[in-house]
Amino acid sequence: MPTNEERRANAKRNLDQQVEQRAQAARKQRLMLMIAGAVVAVLLVAGVVFVVLRDNGDSGNVNAGKSTTSETSETSDADSPASPAGEPGKLPKFTASPTLGSNCQYPKARAATKPVEPPRSGKVPTDPAEVSVSMVTDQGPIGLMLNNAQSPCTVNSFISLGAKDFFADTQCHRLTTSPMLSVLQCGDPAGDGTGGPGYQFANEYPTDQYPLDDPAAQQPVLYPRGTLAMANAGPGTNGSQFFLVYQDSMLPPQYTVFGTIQQDGLDTLDKIAAAGVTGGGSDGPPVTKVTVKSIRAD
Repeated sequence: MPTNEERRANAKRNLDQQVEQRAQAARKQRLMLMIAGAVVAVLLVAGVVFVVLRDNGDSGNVNAGKSTTSETSETSDADSPASPAGEPGKLPKFTASPTLGSNCQYPKARAATKPVEPPRSGKVPTDPAEVSVSMVTDQGPIGLMLNNAQSPCTVNSFISLGAKDFFADTQCHRLTTSPMLSVLQCGDPAGDGTGGPGYQFANEYPTDQYPLDDPAAQQPVLYPRGTLAMANAGPGTNGSQFFLVYQDSMLPPQYTVFGTIQQDGLDTLDKIAAAGVTGGGSDGPPVTKVTVKSIRAD
């Protein structure tokens, strides 16, 4: 028969084993939670990229749907810029190429939703470096500062469309309110994401900062609050649709950044975003109808 001392020793061993088993189970649970968290994070980023890149047939959308026609770059790998310097996950540092703005082309695409003459092609000025623009909407003013020294072909088209009243009485047809993508999309006379001016043109910054086929050009980077960028349906399919970033958003660097939004514009956008999306989702027509009255260079 075991003595009291032996019974106490056995009880202590059993307790020690139970404590160790519980510690192992806790470590395993923490490990599983860490793995699950990493998987969720990867899926979240992948889901945002899917939302951005899904094929929906739109002619110009931050979704980057399929285009009926497309431009191919004439730049060879040997002429491509070096991999852009900058922190991972951020827009690359801008480096102007010697050919920046030297040959802006606006070839015909699908039929124009609203007939308009294309902007002048060929060489366009990169000076002044910035152009102030007033975007007037029925929900308030949205002041813009266009970066002509960075994306001159895009600025040339945007100012031309504005001067010809292309944007007058068009609707900002899409609002997104997800944590990874928070934008208001405008510039479509069709009002459903399918319209355009009947011409298209190539991407500029930040796409032009990457070598051709650089995998880094497919990785999401931060488009910070206050960014003005072009929507598209793939490389070289920019038209009239653009989006205004009202909260930091993650997107592949495949959308031309051509300016920033002034504080009055951010105030207007915050008000529109606060009302939400029609139907209560995170992507669709804004509850607050937004009509563009005019876009004019100051």
